[in-house]
Amino acid sequence: MKRKTENEHQTDSSKKAKVDSDEFEKRLAFVQPFAQPLAGKKLTKRLFKLMELASEMKMLRRGVKEVVKALRKGEKGICVLAGDVTPFDVISHIPVFCEENEVLYCYVVDKASLGLASKTKRPTSVVFIPVAVKQKAEKHYVKCEKDLIQLVPVKTT
Repeated sequence: MKRKTENEHQTDSSKKAKVDSDEFEKRLAFVQPFAQPLAGKKLTKRLFKLMELASEMKMLRRGVKEVVKALRKGEKGICVLAGDVTPFDVISHIPVFCEENEVLYCYVVDKASLGLASKTKRPTSVVFIPVAVKQKAEKHYVKCEKDLIQLVPVKTT
């Protein structure tokens, strides 16, 4: 078994979800056609930063099962879905839950970068950032919230 050198170990630990222009354009080809609203480069970068902060606070919900459970309990926050999930039926019901519970949601281009941003080793199809994160990361949360409201307004009754 080969041992990792210090340089290899540093590159593994310093992996971050990057939103480069070239990579973003390449990944758009793999997004499902009905993954709407799709976050742009700037909003994606802000969401990834917010996810990293929420993950450090141990408040981030990852995966379909955890996110659906949070939505059924009526938690408020921001839901971020991957646009390249196949089969799409795995996450197709989550936007409906979000709209019923008046939760902001959007899609990002790929599940690999969504997993990296949420600080897991595996690709993640959906992530939920609860409102409780707003207390400690108010600046980032409010910016993302504003951008998402401009992207798709939420109906409040």
